[in-house]
Amino acid sequence: MHWTDHGQILHWNRVPWAVDQAWAIDAVYWKGKYYLITCMRGEDQKFRTGVAVSERPQGPFTDCGYIRDADFGQDPAVYVENGKAYLFWGHDRTCFGAELNDDLLSIKKETLVNLRPQLPHVFEAPWVIKRNGRYLLMYPGLPDRGWPQKYYYAEAEKPLGPYEYKGIFIDDWAGQSSTTHGGIVRFKGRDIMFYHGSILSGGLSESRSIMADWVDYDKDGSIKLIRPTKKGLGLAERTWTTVHLEAEEGNLLGGELHGVYVDNSYKGYTGRGYVTGFDMYNDYCSFLGQSAKDEKYRLRIRYRADGGKNDAMVFVNTWLLKNVKFVDTEGEWKVLDCGNVSLRAGNNDIRVIRGWWPNTGLCIDYIELAQIDERGRTVEEAK
Repeated sequence: MHWTDHGQILHWNRVPWAVDQAWAIDAVYWKGKYYLITCMRGEDQKFRTGVAVSERPQGPFTDCGYIRDADFGQDPAVYVENGKAYLFWGHDRTCFGAELNDDLLSIKKETLVNLRPQLPHVFEAPWVIKRNGRYLLMYPGLPDRGWPQKYYYAEAEKPLGPYEYKGIFIDDWAGQSSTTHGGIVRFKGRDIMFYHGSILSGGLSESRSIMADWVDYDKDGSIKLIRPTKKGLGLAERTWTTVHLEAEEGNLLGGELHGVYVDNSYKGYTGRGYVTGFDMYNDYCSFLGQSAKDEKYRLRIRYRADGGKNDAMVFVNTWLLKNVKFVDTEGEWKVLDCGNVSLRAGNNDIRVIRGWWPNTGLCIDYIELAQIDERGRTVEEAK
């Protein structure tokens, strides 16, 4: 199984009304655009449900504001059906639902419903889907406020209820974290439960990993108990990840454009354009590469360069890749293999920087960090 990581798509420091935190993200397609729904904390220390927009599902996203009248809007999820959008949210033994207005920035107050009395043990993070004409609302709960959380669900004939409690479908399991947020998604005709755990970190609750399991149902439509394992969906022996970072999105993805600019005069680029204008010594474009642990990747850079001496350099953190040369591509876009590089756990700075010689013909389209195996092979080389 091969995943593509498109980097940081939104940070609270690019959200004017937020001061910190960015939790429990959801995403929804609405009226031709993609919206990111998340909760952040404002200057008054209250959590609110923020909305950000993008033309592409992978972002990056631009802040639109927060949803009015959805007080303490933690752990939000949006459900869309028949031209209507519904917001569900809740934290610390609360759960609410309401229909949203078309701008997604306010609720229709007359539709607001407190769902807590209908959901035994509810604690936070509701998620709604429709199956066989009925609505399933799943939620993490704490029986007798005892950690860790378990996963419960309820059914209704309408999105906003009333809901009938159905029971538990993920019980305690080895490797779970204290919380367990997620939801069911239909993919190619089958339902998958995505959620999180700490199975890879040995139970460290703050270091979580994505879990995915098939969802099966009894004849009466009730969800069969899911028993989480490392096997998950069982579709592949291992998971590969490639980090794809577009140069023109540098600032929005956590990188930086210094002395350079975005252009789209030369065709054949990916994304919205490319970065060029390496006119002065020390002009650069940098990328934020994030890794969950110390790991090695194959670094590739897609670029074009037109004539002349070119001494642009590539750094990974403070390490200069000495053998990397941007040769003349004669007007074509080409992918430069920079070899295997080491990323540390957390944030990494990958930088293309101009040296002493003019590099006005250099254009950077994107970089890719392809995960490699213990033999130094990418997914293509390991086949």
